[in-house]
Amino acid sequence: MMLRTTLAGLLLAATAFGAQAQTIRIAIGTQDTTINCAAGGLMIRELGLLQKYLPHDGQYKDAQYDIQWKNFTSGAPLTNEMVAGKLDFGAMADFPGALNGVAHEAAGHHSLFINVLSGSVQGSGNGIVVPKDSSVQSIAELKGKTVSVPFASTAHGMLLRAVAAQGWDPERDLTIIAQPPEVAGSALQAGKIDAHADFVPFAELFVSRGFARKIYDGSQAKAPTFHGALVEQDFARQYPEIVVAYLRATLEANRLLAEQPEQYSELIEQVTGIDAAVNYLYHGPLGLQTRDLTWKPEYRQAVSTAIDTLKLLKKADRGLNTDTFIDDQYLRAAFKASGVDYAKALANYAPQPLVAKDAVTGQPITDFKRVAQIWVKGEAKVRSYATPEEALVQLAALKQAGTPIRGFYAQASDSGIKLLADDAWFVKTAQGRVDAFLLKDQASRDAQSRGGQVLDFAGVTGTAALTAR
Repeated sequence: MMLRTTLAGLLLAATAFGAQAQTIRIAIGTQDTTINCAAGGLMIRELGLLQKYLPHDGQYKDAQYDIQWKNFTSGAPLTNEMVAGKLDFGAMADFPGALNGVAHEAAGHHSLFINVLSGSVQGSGNGIVVPKDSSVQSIAELKGKTVSVPFASTAHGMLLRAVAAQGWDPERDLTIIAQPPEVAGSALQAGKIDAHADFVPFAELFVSRGFARKIYDGSQAKAPTFHGALVEQDFARQYPEIVVAYLRATLEANRLLAEQPEQYSELIEQVTGIDAAVNYLYHGPLGLQTRDLTWKPEYRQAVSTAIDTLKLLKKADRGLNTDTFIDDQYLRAAFKASGVDYAKALANYAPQPLVAKDAVTGQPITDFKRVAQIWVKGEAKVRSYATPEEALVQLAALKQAGTPIRGFYAQASDSGIKLLADDAWFVKTAQGRVDAFLLKDQASRDAQSRGGQVLDFAGVTGTAALTAR
């Protein structure tokens, strides 16, 4: 009898040990080149942040973790692997994220949209570019022309809204073709397309590479856009503490980006090949998008709009209950565990603040509407200036000295969005004030109202060079 009792006890102990020593797969799909997903993928992977927060007590005592990473260039193939059970988490934009939810429902499964990674309630991040030597200056001039876009992407939604705002029929007034960014870049250079619409960061990357000009920013559509993370519902219910751990790692990655945007912009470049100057445009202070993890009403609405648009595109044949698809309980738990006030973050719409002193005067910069910045190659920190006039004179002096420049940034005078200044238009008044604009017609209207002169980047730096001598 004693022998039987002992064997039973050993069997029970072995069973308990086997349950505790389980290996838990955590498979995460990332989009490394979609740089505003960095805090939910690339940064966590490269810095080993997830391992810091994974639980090792309770049901996870002695558990082994098999963390798997897989990189994608767009959301659609990532969704396919999630639906097939090959991934537990995935990072993507509002449109492919909505399609992810619909695809799961169609397959008899469920996914949850658990957080925002980066976005813009105005719509910045998506954009339309044309070849550098194109005569087209605005979307109004694209009627009858060929525009490519990654189909069913957030940029596709932006393009359709922009076309609708012109009063055009997207099937008759222009030719829209499907093209991923890696194909569109070559097509733009070869003159095979008239324009290309794309998501983060390609509208800016193509400009920075010197073969395209940006003629439309998503903020002109006034339609919120974002990228965020999703998780398989079954995984979240079985391992809620792991979902919270992933989100805590995201919070830390976001904090690091805020504290050292230059350093991590360079890390993103090392991993992806996306220029650090473009990464800084997004992740640096006053950036083109906010790294806002919270579920603001505008982002919830963006998911609903995406679902409706996908139905119109016949990419989805069913709706989706956003009240259950968007699930912020894990995010709120992560904020609480990390000592961060979720309600305060939810109410905050400000871009990443700039805390800097003028690189010439040494005085703290307090007016951020006219800030300009220069990133000198080889310097660890971006130089900030209180005005574009001052920055342009310094830029001219640096160029005359043969100093290589990584990036020059200015805030748009009308919209306030951050610009790669070498693709911007400027108005210079008789008093010498310089203001930056994304589009030539925006600058022209301002010049007419104030009597100023419209200049491109070469023109405005030429006048600054005279001052620098």
